[in-house]
Amino acid sequence: MTRSVNWLRGLRSVFVIGSAAAAALLSGCASTAGRYPAAPAAASTDGYSYIVGPGDSLNIIAWRNPELSMTVPVRPDGKISTPLIDELVAQGKNSTEIARDIEKQLSKYVRDPVITVIVTSFVGPYSEQIRVVGEASKPQALPYKQKMTVLDVMIAVGGLTDFAAGNDASIVRSAEGNKQYSVRLKDLVKRGDVSANVEMRPGDILIIPQSLF
Repeated sequence: MTRSVNWLRGLRSVFVIGSAAAAALLSGCASTAGRYPAAPAAASTDGYSYIVGPGDSLNIIAWRNPELSMTVPVRPDGKISTPLIDELVAQGKNSTEIARDIEKQLSKYVRDPVITVIVTSFVGPYSEQIRVVGEASKPQALPYKQKMTVLDVMIAVGGLTDFAAGNDASIVRSAEGNKQYSVRLKDLVKRGDVSANVEMRPGDILIIPQSLF
């Protein structure tokens, strides 16, 4: 009889210890969602001007000089080449700045050149791309667009994988010295909670960790 009582007491101790450990594990997992402050719903980008990067295509229109009008790619080194201009740095400039630079170069050969530059294919500089890493269906880098939200990003990358800890996701914001914010991707994507949608900023990195179970 004594042996049976001792066995039952030992079994109860194991159960209590196991339950406490499980509770601690669940508590630890739940707490990861609050490691960082919640991302602000709005991310101010007033006055934002698209910056050209390698891989973009530029349509150059030369008024009264159609032979100088053409579409050129921005090379991996960030430069373009056109007739009468061997190399011109385009990376890191907006379309208006590039047009003025071309006019300056052409003024050596053409009287009062008037140039318009239109960006026709958008990639953008690496420093302004939105990068998605971790448990997205298609992790990738995306060109930033004005008023882009985390929902736009998730649509572009095909949503979350089955193993994603969506509510433990975070945004690393390079524009604020790599400050990190929490985002509730599971609530947004799986449950349709639009209150979890937030705006992105150029250069943001969206990190989606894997669920532990």
